[in-house]
Amino acid sequence: MSLTRTLILLVASFVMLIACAAATWSYVESNHELEELFDAELAQSTRIVQGLVQHLASTRTSEELAAVLRQTLQLPHGALDEGDYDEILPDGTGHKYEKKLAFEVWSANGTPILDTLTANDDQALNPGYAWSEATGFQWRTFTLKDPQTGYWIRTAQREDIRQELSQELALGNILPLLAAMPLLVIAVAFAIQMGFRPLRKLEKPIRHMDPVNIHALDTRHAPREVSGLVGAVNGLLTRLDDALERERRFSADAAHELRTPLTALRLNLEKIDERHPGEFADLTASVDRMVHLVEQMLLLSRLESGASACPEDHSLSDIVAQSIADVAPLALQKRIEPSLEDRTRPAIIRCQAPLVNTLMRSLLANAIQYSPAGTAVDTRLETSANGYRVLICDQGPGIPEPAREKALGRFTRLDQRQGAGAGLGLAIARRIAEMHGGKLTLLDRPDGQSGLCVSVWFPHGH
Repeated sequence: MSLTRTLILLVASFVMLIACAAATWSYVESNHELEELFDAELAQSTRIVQGLVQHLASTRTSEELAAVLRQTLQLPHGALDEGDYDEILPDGTGHKYEKKLAFEVWSANGTPILDTLTANDDQALNPGYAWSEATGFQWRTFTLKDPQTGYWIRTAQREDIRQELSQELALGNILPLLAAMPLLVIAVAFAIQMGFRPLRKLEKPIRHMDPVNIHALDTRHAPREVSGLVGAVNGLLTRLDDALERERRFSADAAHELRTPLTALRLNLEKIDERHPGEFADLTASVDRMVHLVEQMLLLSRLESGASACPEDHSLSDIVAQSIADVAPLALQKRIEPSLEDRTRPAIIRCQAPLVNTLMRSLLANAIQYSPAGTAVDTRLETSANGYRVLICDQGPGIPEPAREKALGRFTRLDQRQGAGAGLGLAIARRIAEMHGGKLTLLDRPDGQSGLCVSVWFPHGH
């Protein structure tokens, strides 16, 4: 898992956890505060009725007082109906939430004056808050006794209405937070992605850095938190470049120093062979192999140093055909028939033709060297994935799939009993392909027979 994804998941999880905890706490607190507010409203409504009772008791008889209270405080018929209608009652007679309130009034001697609650009135009249059951609902009540008139006054609210209103208001407080959570998570992910942009900028030059052009990373835009790491990487790159340069210099110098004495040795062997024909044939073959190894080392050194001409557009078909012609004498010695199947129109690639010719000759020579006498080496050129693919197949022993990557390394010969090379041919071929933006891979024969196929892909020419 990437560091970016890990941070996004962790931060988003913590943000959502904290937001959920905050929303839960806000919901509980809002419910509690709204219950307190409803209780305060209940007490306030009771005191308003108390003021009305005080005023009427001084000017009206008990019967007139009861009539005025019923006329004023009795709920409209529509408010008592549980039907499905808007909050405003028909004809504008009131609001349906008026049914959340009910009123009871008793005289000083306990005679009921007003009862819109129809609750159990047998319970003792005690001042303060209480719970009562009436009309199939729980009611929150507040009772007080008017000290001036001696009347008892009670106001009640339906509990389900209280809960409905408190939940709606509480949800109204937390819904914006809940709705903002996805946006917050997206913002966190975007912020982390933006925060890691400097690291991706540092990664890009390392990913595309060529071994022949190793250079230090630009530390000007490196975040302070990774400046030490960038400095350590720059030190490592410097040491690596020095080591590679020493290796390239050693290979080139050794090859140059060996070429002269080997050439002299070869000339001396030719003179001796004139006096003693065939007596030193094995020694001459060994010297020839050493000369070939030196030539390969020099070529590899030039490839690694990057010293080469500018590429130009060339016909890959012509290069492959010329390479087959170049190895024809070697094929003739083993009675091997090389063939070419060109399925492309003029296949134009941008390359250094001598290097690509060297690559093809090396692969064809390997195929001929490891193929039994009297067999065939098939070469096919075809269009493939924005480029061209050359497929060279032999009928030799092949290379097991687990060992193929190793076979592409330098100085690697899987079977010392076969061939006379030094194990540089495939390494040089792959390096040439990579220099041209291509790719070299080892495959099984598509027909299932014994042997090995080498696939080389080149991009289209520009």
